[in-house]
Amino acid sequence: SNRQLKPSLAAVINKVELAAAHEGVAELIVDLLFDNGGISKVSLDAHTSRLLMDACAASGPEDLIGQNWEKVRDALSQSYNRYT
Repeated sequence: SNRQLKPSLAAVINKVELAAAHEGVAELIVDLLFDNGGISKVSLDAHTSRLLMDACAASGPEDLIGQNWEKVRDALSQSYNRYT
């Protein structure tokens, strides 16, 4: 049988911390928990944090827990793209 290889590990947001807020706008640090048990910390600036919250329809940081890491990746790429 010709089973497709998984292109990448799956991960979910496992923990969310508020980083130092600048000018009243919160930055988030999210822990991504991967299939293989690995954890990756990702710091999001205020703009990216807002994009992520909107994408997840989250009313607070705790609503992000359990969301797919692809939402984080998409928010990061949208955030970078605004400069290009």
